[in-house]
Amino acid sequence: MAPESKPNVLLITADHWSGLLLGVEGHPCIQTPTLDDLARSGTRFTRAYSEAPVCVAARRNLMTGCSQRYNDPRPGQETPAAAPQPTLAQTFRDAGYQAYAVGKLDVHPQRNRLGFDDVILSEEGRVQDGLVDDYEMYLAEQGLAGQYFTHGMSNNQYVTRPWHLAEEHHVTNWATREMVRTIKRCDPTRPALWYLSYVHPHPPLVPLEVYLDMYREMQIDMPAVGAWAADPDSLPYSLRKARAHGELMSDHQMRAARRAFYALCTHIDHQLRVIMGTLREHGMLDNTIILFSADHGDMLGKHGLWRKQVHYEESARVPMILLGVAGDSRVASDHADDRLVELQDVMPTLLDLAGIDIPSSVCGQSMVASPRRQHLFCEHGEGGYATRMVHDGRFKLIYYPTGNRLQLFDMVDDPEELADLSMSAEHAAHKGRMTEILISELYGSDLEFIQHGQLTGVADITYEPEAERGLRTQRGGHWPPPPSLHPDKPLPGCIDNQTKDIS
Repeated sequence: MAPESKPNVLLITADHWSGLLLGVEGHPCIQTPTLDDLARSGTRFTRAYSEAPVCVAARRNLMTGCSQRYNDPRPGQETPAAAPQPTLAQTFRDAGYQAYAVGKLDVHPQRNRLGFDDVILSEEGRVQDGLVDDYEMYLAEQGLAGQYFTHGMSNNQYVTRPWHLAEEHHVTNWATREMVRTIKRCDPTRPALWYLSYVHPHPPLVPLEVYLDMYREMQIDMPAVGAWAADPDSLPYSLRKARAHGELMSDHQMRAARRAFYALCTHIDHQLRVIMGTLREHGMLDNTIILFSADHGDMLGKHGLWRKQVHYEESARVPMILLGVAGDSRVASDHADDRLVELQDVMPTLLDLAGIDIPSSVCGQSMVASPRRQHLFCEHGEGGYATRMVHDGRFKLIYYPTGNRLQLFDMVDDPEELADLSMSAEHAAHKGRMTEILISELYGSDLEFIQHGQLTGVADITYEPEAERGLRTQRGGHWPPPPSLHPDKPLPGCIDNQTKDIS
C-alpha cells in the first residue's frame, strides 16, 4: 500500500461499558445516538468478549493482540510490567505511522508509552503511586489543584452525586479536547494511529447534572436475577463475596447508580460527536478506520452482582463497533456480525485493514477475515476468586474451581442467563462437550483442577463476611502529591529489569 493511501486509525475505548449498553442493542433506557449511528454505518460484533474482564489484563490483551495465557502474570495479581512483544502502537509506528494516546493506559511503569510517540495520561487519581497525571496537572493549571476527587465519591463504589466542578473540567471533556488537539497537530504527510481511552463510565459515578437530567423522567430499568442466584448461600465462593456489596443497596440506590452510570455513557457518546466532527472538518473522516470498544462491562446489579471480574454478559461482553474507510467492502454497513471475537482481535483487525503485516507474536484473529473461531476461552483470577469460561457461539460454560462448580447457559434461548442448565439431563451432552473444550484450554497452575481427565477443582472455602477497615478506593486531596505508598516499585518513567523499553 502506497504511503499516501494508508488510512488513519482511531481506536476508542471506554472503561466498564458493557456491550449491552447501546440503544442499537435494544436497551430500554440507554441513550447512545452517536454509537448507534456508527453501528449503522459499519459493523457491530454482537458476540465480543473481554478474555480477562478486569482493567489491567484486558488492556494488555488489547495492546498486544495476545490472550492472558501469553501476558503473564494472571489478572488479579500485581500490575504487570509492559509486555515485551510488539504492541499495537509500536507495530503501526514501524510501518511509518505516528501514534498518540489520550486517557487511561493502566500499565507499569505508569509512564511507559507502549510504543506510542506520546501519551497524555489520565489514570483515575493514582498520585499515591507516584504518578504524574496530565489531567491532574491540567486541573492545577486551572487553579483547581487537588480537586479531582473532592466530590467525595470512590472509584470502585456506586454511591453517586453530580460532578462538582464546571462542565469543561470533567475528565470526559478534557480527554475529548486533548484528542481533538492531537488530531489537529498531527503531521499531515504521515498516517496516524490515535487511541482515545475514556476513564468512564467506571466509578466514581459523578456525571454532569445535564446528563442526569436526561434520565430523571425515565423509569430506570432494574436488573434481573436468575433463579440460580436467588439464594446467595448456594453460590460459588467468589460470587458470595461479590454479592455482599450489592446486598447493602436499596432499590432506590440501585436505580440512582444505574441512572448515573447511563448518564456517564451518554456524556461520552455526545463527546464522540466532537471527535467525529473534527475528522470530518479536516477532511480525514472517509480515510479513517474507527473502532469503539471497552475493557469489560459492569454487572450493575444483575444477579445481585456489581463491578466486573465475572463472565456473565454484563461484565464479560463488550461493545465492538467497526467502521472501515469509505469504500472498503471488508467492513459491511449496517451489519450485525455474530462471530465470536475478543479484545486480542482488535490489533490484528486494525493492522489487516491498514494493510500492515501482523507480527507473529499476535494470537488474535482479524475480525474481517475467515475462518471464524469455533469457541473462545476467558479467565480471571486465582485461588478462591478463580473463574474460567468457554463459549461456542450458543452455549456458555462457566467454571468455578473452588468447590468445583459449573454453570451452563443457552445464550440463544436464554440471553439473560436466567436458567443454569448444568444439572439438566436434557443438556448433559452439551455440558460434556463444553467441559471437554474447557479442559483443553486450561494451562499452567489450572492443570491442578484436573484429575484423570476430569474436572475436580479444589476444596471449597467457607464464606465469612469481612469488615471493611477503610475506604480502600477512596481518594483524598491530591495537592501536594502524597508520597508513594509502594516504595518497592520503580519510579514512574524508570524501566525495571523485567521490562523491555518498547517506546
